Amino acid sequence: MGSLPHVVEDCFGLLKLYSDGSISRNPEVPCPTPLLDDDSVLYKDLLFDANRNLHLRLYKPSSSTSLEKLPILFYFHGGGFCFGSRTFPHFHNLCVRLTTALNMLVVAPDHRLAPEHRLPAASDDACLALKWLQGQAAMHGKNVEDVDTWLTGVDFDRVFVLGDSSGGNLAHHLAVKLKAGSMELAPVRVRGYVLVAPFFGGSVRTKSELEQPCEAFWNLEMYDRMKLMNQL
Repeated sequence: MGSLPHVVEDCFGLLKLYSDGSISRNPEVPCPTPLLDDDSVLYKDLLFDANRNLHLRLYKPSSSTSLEKLPILFYFHGGGFCFGSRTFPHFHNLCVRLTTALNMLVVAPDHRLAPEHRLPAASDDACLALKWLQGQAAMHGKNVEDVDTWLTGVDFDRVFVLGDSSGGNLAHHLAVKLKAGSMELAPVRVRGYVLVAPFFGGSVRTKSELEQPCEAFWNLEMYDRMKLMNQL
């Protein structure tokens, strides 16, 4: 009689990988920060890829009108490609603040998570999100009923992509693939990419990795664990 499956990887108690390949996720949301939900920003969720059941969240200043040509900011969340969602309070709150501070329409897409969907799934999904916007832009002025009403007044010629941690990695790969101003997304034009503390790693330690003092919560061991989850 074989032994029962045992835990081989445990990430913060939120994600556990077992010896038989099965996976369990803790349904509790980490960083239980109170939602920032005031009258300054409106938001709603949309399905952008039915085949993969992928959703995104749109944010717009409540003071905006359909006549305003709002620029667009894509925000890709962090989480080591293993965690995260547009619904996590700390990501949501950041998007609210970005919307009000920059007076932009913010788009926060989800992506498939590892180890159920290892890389490059997340990168593919990030590209799909931009392609979704391209589809909306292409229909603009033609099939108005197929375009989301929140996108009727935006400026598809002024799109920016921002990502933090693993989201910064996604922004980097989008920049390499599409480049700023790429006509591959026309009539959408990405004017720039912003990488905030991007999550990169290699097979050989860099000088800064070797010299970086270990932290109690986030350290090289956790980086390695996240990378392992994407290689299984």
